[in-house]
Parts: sequence; C-alpha cells; structure tokens
Amino acid sequence: MIYEKYIRVLYIDMTENKIRIENRADLCEYLGGVGVATKLLEENIKPELDPLHEDQPIIFAIGAASTVFPVVTKTVAMFRSPLTGELGESYAGGRMAMTLFLAGYDAVVILGKAKRPSYITISRNDVGFKDARALWGATSDEVGRIIREREPGGGKRSIIRIGPGGENMSSFASVCVDTYRHFGRLGLGAVFGSKNLKAISIVGDRSVPIKNFKDYFKVYQEIYNRVTDTEIMSKYHDVGTPINIEPLNAVGGLPTKNLRQNVFEHGESISGEAFAQKNLVRKMACTGCPVGCIHIGQLRREFDKGHEYEVISVGYDYELIFALGSFLGVKTPNDILDLIDVVEQMGLDAMSTGVVLGWATEAFMKKLITEEQTIVPLAFGNVASYKKAIEYMAYKENDFYSVLAQGADKASDVYGGKEFAMTLAKNEMAGYHTGYAAVVGAAVGARHSHLCNGGYSLDQSMKEFNKEKIVDTLFAEEKERCMLNSLVICLFARKVYDRKTILAALNSIGNNLTDEELTAIGERIYRAKLRIKKALGFDQMSVKLPKRFFETPSMSGQLDEKIAYELIGMYNKKIEEFMAAENR
Repeated sequence: MIYEKYIRVLYIDMTENKIRIENRADLCEYLGGVGVATKLLEENIKPELDPLHEDQPIIFAIGAASTVFPVVTKTVAMFRSPLTGELGESYAGGRMAMTLFLAGYDAVVILGKAKRPSYITISRNDVGFKDARALWGATSDEVGRIIREREPGGGKRSIIRIGPGGENMSSFASVCVDTYRHFGRLGLGAVFGSKNLKAISIVGDRSVPIKNFKDYFKVYQEIYNRVTDTEIMSKYHDVGTPINIEPLNAVGGLPTKNLRQNVFEHGESISGEAFAQKNLVRKMACTGCPVGCIHIGQLRREFDKGHEYEVISVGYDYELIFALGSFLGVKTPNDILDLIDVVEQMGLDAMSTGVVLGWATEAFMKKLITEEQTIVPLAFGNVASYKKAIEYMAYKENDFYSVLAQGADKASDVYGGKEFAMTLAKNEMAGYHTGYAAVVGAAVGARHSHLCNGGYSLDQSMKEFNKEKIVDTLFAEEKERCMLNSLVICLFARKVYDRKTILAALNSIGNNLTDEELTAIGERIYRAKLRIKKALGFDQMSVKLPKRFFETPSMSGQLDEKIAYELIGMYNKKIEEFMAAENR
C-alpha cells in the first residue's frame, strides 16, 4: 500500500464463500505488481495438480505506483497456464488497477471452485458471492452490461469477465477487462471457467491524500510532459501500434499465411494508415494514461436481408491485425474487424486464435485433417469459414475442435504438422519474424512472450549479428522488465520510465530506493519465476523450434537452426549460473 510498510492481500475462497485479509510486510521486498504476484503464486500453486484443477490459484496484483503516475495502468494476473502447463503471466489495462487501488487492495488471491456459476463483487468494505447461472453462456459484452445494471456503482468500477471460450475451458481463453482490454495470453479465461467464475466486479471509492504534494507533482508533471509533449509516445496515439505493419512488411518481417511467407502482398491494404482512413472512429485510454493508444474501428455489418445493417465498434492493434489478418491471408480491414469481433464475443485470445487457425488451414491443405473434422472448408482468406471455426473452438463443437481449442502445439501432436505449428514452448508466436532474438527471446522468456525481453526489438536495432550480445541483452532485459512490471508500468512507456525517473517517482511517494535495490528487485522476481518453472517441470533444453522458422527467411535473412539452439543453450547456461549465485 502507498505510504505503508506492507502489501494488503485479499484471499477469496470460492469453495467456502469465505475471505480473509492479510497485511504482508514480507512481500515488500518484491515491491508490487509482478513481484508480489509471482511470490504469491509460488506460495499457492500446486505443481502436482492439473492447471485447471480447482485448487490452483489465480493471483491479481497492482504495482507500487499504480494509478499515481501517468501510464502506470496495468494489473498483472499470475496462474498456471492451461496452454503451456507452466508459468502463466498476463497483463491488462483499463480501470482494474485503479479500482483495486481505491478499494484498498494490492493483491487478490482466488482459490477453490464455486458450487454453481458465480461472480464476485469486491469493494472497500465488502466481498460478495453472487449467482451467475443466468449469465452462463453469455458473451463478455452481455455480461458487462448486465452487471452494470444489476450492481450499484458508488465509485470507480471495473468489470472483468469471460465468454463461452472460458466457460468451456479453451486453453487460450481470455478475460475481458472493461470492454476493450484483456488478460489475453496463456488461458486465464479457462482458469476462471474451471472455478465456475464468470466475472468479478470491483468498485473503489477511497481517497488517498498525497503527503508531499509539491515533490510528487513536480515528478508527475515531468513524466506527463515527456509522455505528451515529446515523440516518445506519439506513435501510440496517432496511428497506434498498427503503424508497424507496413515497415515490417517492407523488410520481410511480417508473418503471413502461417509463416509460409514473410511479406503479405496485401500489406498496404491492412496497414495502420488504411485502418485509420477507413475504419477508425475514436481513440481511448486506460485510466491514468494521457496517451490514448486504444484504437476503435467501426464495422458495418449486414445481419438480415433487405439492407438491414448493424454498426459494431471493435478495438484493434498490430498483434490482432497480424494474427487475424496477414497470418490468415485476410486482406481488408472490414474482414479483420469482423474476425476480431467474433473472437471478442467468444472470449478467446486473438493472437493464439489466429496462429491456431493458421496451422489448421495448412493442415487442411495438406490433408492431415478433413472437412468432416473442420465442418467448414479452411483456406487462407476465407473469412466466413474462419468465423465459424472460431465459434466451434469456443464451444468445442466436436473432437477436432476440442483438440484445436488446446492450442497449435497440442493439435500438431494429435494430427501432425509439428514443423508448421508456429508455437514457442507451446505459446503461439507473436507477429515478428525479425531474426534470432525474436525466436530465441520467446523460447527462453519466462512466459514465452515477445514482451518478456523484447527480442523482436533487439533484432531491429542490431547492426551486426553477435551471439553474446543477443544472449546478454535478452537476459538483462528479462530482469529489467521484471522490475518495470513490479510498478506496473505499461511497457509502451518503458523509454519514459528510465531508472532516474522511476527512483524520483517512488521517492516522491515515500518509497525510498536506490538504483542497486531496483536491480536486486528485478533479479529477485526473475529467480522466483524460474523456481516456479522448475517446480512445474519446465526444461529449457527440451524446447523444440518449428522448422518453419528456418525455412521462411526472416527480416534478418535465413536463420540457421543450429545457431538458434546454440543461443538457447548459451541462455540456459546464464540461467544456471544466475540461480547458482543465489546460494553462494
């Protein structure tokens, strides 16, 4: 808690409908955010049990500077991933961090399973367990509307909820946060479903006066000015992350048609500029962020004969355009927005959905699977079939879609095509075929995400290939992002929040740390993550990379499989030395 020497943790037992609150001074050494969440996960996880067993925990945590400074807007969720079987770590913006802060909680630990479909209400003075049987089967949009009408406000509110994909425990089901934000990757929605948990409504209404307002406001204003008056963040507001489509396409780094290509012939048609000109209707921001990087596109869709149309507002960004656009050979903004909307209503992660469908399309082309299994003919660019397939995955329509809903790695185990199942340690790839650092970075990252250590960015900045530089940079960045995510800073603003700025911000709200202590916090968090991964049976050297990464040229040219595995080995050696140093 701000100005306190403890972390306030709310424990919720869904089996017994009981709660308890603990003030944990011992967690302060993890600062907040991902640090606190990782330690709480380590304390509560059950390595011997299935990821979807009711005794597995869900952890939420906000950071040491959440909502107090610009762009410090995220909440972290930690869990055992049903997609990979190991560390699950996901982030969402929206209003959730602010409402938890104003409700007076730094972290929430959810355990057990409700006897029937339920939702939880959290406020400063109460936690309620509510019947959600009438909501079971509803889309995330419908659930949000109903809870807003049913539950009183009285302060700032955030509603997080799952759709059919989570209820049916798809391994990459998401959790929707305040309509346009999500805990997307690694299957948190399925863990909600395993607990009969449909939604959580959080209301915060407390006031927290700033003690040293003069020093605080000086730091706040400096950060605000850097965010709004310089070019550091301007691209995120203007065209948004889709601005990366054309540049990556131009240099051969845009994964296309299940990475059979590194350039999309219709790249210009689905560029950020094309979306802005044809579909963009407004921009939104997470609470506490002045940037406004959430881009909302409008889709006009016919729903009946006789020129009957509806207008749908859909959030889009680079990763969604890649996954449901170039990766599937979909060539217009309208069609991409149409697919995003179906994914949203079904409550699935858009990136995994697109990559899984990419594998399924190629497997269908190569006759590894039949139309009897897929129900609809899968072909790159066939939007009508993809819309049906997304629904079939969410509802696990048949045996094939039940397997497909477990991810591309699992599907390729059952049906073949492992060499073109584009996953890294079972997590579907991100939209960057930039070089060794992108592939290796995701393979060695704590949650196997491009956001663990920014390998894709390293590829784009390196002038000459250097093995040691790749490994050292990935390792250093992994630890640094552990520290940043203990705050929890939106990583778009990582260049704004350098070490000097972070220390000034923390000092102004009474959290006096040194640069050396920030380093130690990052290392402490990373070690805890590695301990969890080891307890869950993860072996870095057993990771197998799909052959397709080495068949299709990257932005950096043709990649050599032997070099990639050598880099993974070098990184693994650094991990072993790093963990051994803890015991000296």
